[in-house]
Amino acid sequence: MKNIHSNIERAKKYLTNNDIVAIPTETVYGLAGNAYSNKAVKKIFSLKKRPLKNPLIVHYYRIKDLKQDCIVNETFNKLYRKFCPGPLTFVLNKKKNSKLSKYVNANKKTIAVRFPKNKITQNLLSKLNFPLAAPSANISTRLSPVKFDDVKEEFGNKIKLILDGGKTKIGLESTIVDLTNKISILRPGGITIEQLEKVLHRKLKLKNFLKNIKSPGQLGFHYSPGIPVRLNAKYPKKNEAFLQFLSKTKNKNNYFALTKNGNMREAAKNLFSILRLIKKKGYSSIAVSKIPNKGLGLAINDRLKKASYK
Repeated sequence: MKNIHSNIERAKKYLTNNDIVAIPTETVYGLAGNAYSNKAVKKIFSLKKRPLKNPLIVHYYRIKDLKQDCIVNETFNKLYRKFCPGPLTFVLNKKKNSKLSKYVNANKKTIAVRFPKNKITQNLLSKLNFPLAAPSANISTRLSPVKFDDVKEEFGNKIKLILDGGKTKIGLESTIVDLTNKISILRPGGITIEQLEKVLHRKLKLKNFLKNIKSPGQLGFHYSPGIPVRLNAKYPKKNEAFLQFLSKTKNKNNYFALTKNGNMREAAKNLFSILRLIKKKGYSSIAVSKIPNKGLGLAINDRLKKASYK
């Protein structure tokens, strides 16, 4: 994290030249490029080996800049005041005169947008005259990166620069809320559905498998550690790692716990790191015990379900 000021200036130079850099956010690390540039956005898709039909999230620093590209409403304003900057992504209708690249949103009429909370990335955004398209900094379908080394492991020297912000605070991607029709959740994440319902005074439905893909995180197979994942297991098989929410078993090398004391935020923050560690240790597969399916547990289970998708 040394010389961060000079690295931000370097990042600005690369991004202005339509190159790609990796940035830290409070959720996971992102692979960032100029969201107004077709050239830059296509580079992101190419580096990630990501299907063009899978839209990207556009990151903004100022709400006035977002309003040049998107149509906002009172529901957006309520949620923005409460949760932004932070791990909440909005799907909004795109303005006809928006300068956003057509590749960012798969040439649709809607766009996914958010305001990241990480100070390094905020500083960078404040120096740019364009927003950043920034999906997670990993090869498509793989585990999202939560620290500098994860990004380096994915891309090596294929990207110009990785801004080092340490380990991400949340460790799971943002919650995505669709405000373009009937309000619904397209992906559970760093803001719980209960938190959103409290602000909006209404029940919200989770619709994270849509034929018409409006945002990231809606494809079936995703967040894979590179080995098979088996859900709702009671015991591990031979040469299988056993991932538990809270482990009560000591001195078993193949047992891994998401949290030591039942803290759901700790569990969410540790999920991707532990899955990555298990793969590195050489296990042939991962058995996962039942994880509480409430609060952030909903987001954890969403990631595990997609990692086990066949």
